Amino acid sequence: MRAIVQRVLEASVTIDGKLHSNIDKGLLVFLAVHNDDQDKDLEYILDKVLNMRIFTDENGKMNKSVLDVGAQILVVSQFTLFGDIRKGRRPSFTESAKPEKATYYYELFLEKLRESVETVKSGVFAEDMKVSLINDGPVTIQLDSTKIY
Repeated sequence: MRAIVQRVLEASVTIDGKLHSNIDKGLLVFLAVHNDDQDKDLEYILDKVLNMRIFTDENGKMNKSVLDVGAQILVVSQFTLFGDIRKGRRPSFTESAKPEKATYYYELFLEKLRESVETVKSGVFAEDMKVSLINDGPVTIQLDSTKIY
């Protein structure tokens, strides 16, 4: 499982020209499910998203988590995080999970986030979405459950 996590001042998802969801200060999480992912992969990414110290404390150090500051989370499915362009010029997405598996883990991720965070919003799985954000910092963190980075 992979995630790109951005600390944002605000973020939103628009579908067919209509605002679908939006958050204020918090995290925008782009989430991709791999063919081989299991529950342990979801738990790894979930723990990192909830507990990474990505928000600043009173001394200006990144020392607080989303839980510490009561921030909001917006999650957007993005299978293209497993795009492979090492050969040729057109990305291959063969490592991305099939829609049934990806939907299951995407929905489970949202459910588990909601157990700990008051405001969790999402895009719509497999929809053409327009994502807008104001990255705060900018701060962008890459997560991979196989720990390749």
